[in-house]
Amino acid sequence: MNKSPDGDTYDVAIIGGGMVGASLACALSHLPLRVIMIETAAPQLGTPPTYDDRAIALSFGSRRILEGIGAWDHLASSATPIKRIHVSDRGRFGFTHLDCEEEAVPALGYVALARELGNALYRTLEPTTVEQLAPAELEGFRQGTDGVTLEVSTPDGRRSIHTRLMAAADGTRSLVRKQLQVPTREHDYQQSAVITNVTPSRPHDNVAYERFTESGPIALLPMSDNRCGLVWTWHSDSTQEPLAWDNDTFLAHLQDAFGFRLGRFLRVGQRFSYPLRLLMAQRAVHGRIALIGNAMHTRHPEAGQVFNLGIRDVAALGDVVATAFRDGLDPGAPGILDAYESWRRRDQENLALITDGLARVFTNPLGPVRWGRNLGLLFTDLVPGARHTIARHAMGLTGYLPRLSRGLRLD
Repeated sequence: MNKSPDGDTYDVAIIGGGMVGASLACALSHLPLRVIMIETAAPQLGTPPTYDDRAIALSFGSRRILEGIGAWDHLASSATPIKRIHVSDRGRFGFTHLDCEEEAVPALGYVALARELGNALYRTLEPTTVEQLAPAELEGFRQGTDGVTLEVSTPDGRRSIHTRLMAAADGTRSLVRKQLQVPTREHDYQQSAVITNVTPSRPHDNVAYERFTESGPIALLPMSDNRCGLVWTWHSDSTQEPLAWDNDTFLAHLQDAFGFRLGRFLRVGQRFSYPLRLLMAQRAVHGRIALIGNAMHTRHPEAGQVFNLGIRDVAALGDVVATAFRDGLDPGAPGILDAYESWRRRDQENLALITDGLARVFTNPLGPVRWGRNLGLLFTDLVPGARHTIARHAMGLTGYLPRLSRGLRLD
């Protein structure tokens, strides 16, 4: 554990040491700031691989951010590149595709194991001066004119920590957001995602698939050892059905829904499910406190953007903090975080419109809607400019990009 030379006074305190919180800690470690990261559980590093390792889709823009914070070198060898994306509508004529060669990039994105991504972030943090306080739990906080005072419980007793800026990365059920009473916009899609890994008989050839069905989309992400990470959306009333099937029955139903583009599905791993909902905090900033990651937004994973959106929060907040430091300003002072608020608001609202619209349009059973969405898919496939626009959005390369999103360190 790294101790600050000034005791319990810091420039930035990060609440939550998950992937988004750890990414922010890595980013800020390149600046001469006193940073502490507080997490309820000590990291579990070096866990052995299993067939059921959870897959995380990373956009090409997220790769750039990971390069900028110094973590990509620890992850590159184990991440599976996505060279192409194939989108289709089951039983209909519409389809489209995206290709990395058309976009002149080595990959449209990557699939990383959550375990490997976590290990990469913590290996990046090891040699830095960021203090990691875990296990520890935030019990309360209060804002003053010059900072935020945190009350934290640890196995060694209670600590009172003072910081100029607090970043809340404590997840969907964020204690910080609740204590601040930040209003949220929420929508329950009445759908749940069934998550598992499967192995097809044919090589996946680094292609990701999105297939829309009557129940909801099926997403297949290419993984190592020719596995595919599966996200299969069901109406919430029906979710227990695929969870209760034995493996052969599950594979037979998946085969019927997806088809034989990957040959026969030979193996399926352990299955999990979670409800799909939209949650957006109406404010990203409250005084000297900034919300990031799932503490600010939880999405329907239609476009695989859950972690990607969170790490873009990291890039924007890191840029604002670095600029304040360069100009000799207090990073939590009034007005400094306004740039982060406006920067993330545009991205958040644009992605909400896209993912919310897809979730509604591609589960609508009405004939005119089905025809319209298939014509839209065909139009997208036939017009390179349309494909390019969609690809740039999917890769997280639109709008004004902060330094980390261009692969540059904050210093």
